[in-house]
Amino acid sequence: MARIPFTSLSFYLIFAISIFNLAHCKTLKRDVKALNEIKASLGWRVVYAWVGDDPCGDGDLPPWSGVTCSTVGDYRVVTELEVYAVSIVGPFPTAVTSLLDLTRLDLHNNKLTGPIPPQIGRLKRLKILNLRWNKLQDAIPPEIGELKSLTHLYLSFNSFKGEIPKELADLPDLRYLYLHENRLTGRLPPELGTLQNLRHLDAGNNHLVGTIRELIRIEGCFPSLRNLYLNNNYFTGGIPAQLANLSSLEILYLSYNKMSGVIPASVAHIPKLTYLYLDHNQFSGRIPEPFYKHPFLKEMYIEGNAFRPGVNPIGLHKVLEVSDSEFLV
Repeated sequence: MARIPFTSLSFYLIFAISIFNLAHCKTLKRDVKALNEIKASLGWRVVYAWVGDDPCGDGDLPPWSGVTCSTVGDYRVVTELEVYAVSIVGPFPTAVTSLLDLTRLDLHNNKLTGPIPPQIGRLKRLKILNLRWNKLQDAIPPEIGELKSLTHLYLSFNSFKGEIPKELADLPDLRYLYLHENRLTGRLPPELGTLQNLRHLDAGNNHLVGTIRELIRIEGCFPSLRNLYLNNNYFTGGIPAQLANLSSLEILYLSYNKMSGVIPASVAHIPKLTYLYLDHNQFSGRIPEPFYKHPFLKEMYIEGNAFRPGVNPIGLHKVLEVSDSEFLV
């Protein structure tokens, strides 16, 4: 008879013990209370799938749909809550902020209204916060800056207004920041440039003002930034030569602003620049020759400016769409 290697047997024993513990541990009362409060406030589309009183499952009842639990010591705790695209109507469920072990909160594509409560800052273990495609309003709470483990922040396609809180620069692990399609005003905080891990910043389709020079004024800023979307705002001024210091940049989307001046040749030396959108501004002069010799530059849109005759685009004009799901982990 074939013998099971000791290492494999150990793995299966540990796995079986983990499943046993998860099934027989009690769920922390704090989380049971919070999820049942949320259940009472949500519509039938969610409630019909949430059977029983224990969100982590009880006896023959499975865990509630969209709820993921883990064992911590002698208890089960809720670590992920994913309730999206089920037409939840009403204010942001404040009881969520009592789920202190959450690492992922995904309520996107619903009909949530009102503000994000400041209590959101209690979720210290949260890594992914996805609230895009709702009807959330008011200012983005600065308390989000207290979520020190956050890597992905999706607030796009809502009705947030006011200024972008500089406290977002207090998120050391933040990689993806989506703020597009809101009603945000004021300037992008240059403090965001201190985020060492930020790869994607999308603040397009808002009412933002200011200049690129102000945004990148901190020395060594945005060291990991690959994609910068500032389109459809009210940015003015020119493209500073110092933008070439953002050496990781691949996509620069500046369409539909009020920017002016000439395009500095130094930007053509960004090593992996692939998409450059300059259209519908007030740029003038010529496009420096190095742009046309760039080994990676696939598309450069220039229409709707005051460039000299004979200046040509690169690539075929199409709308660039990058799905949020490509960055979710």
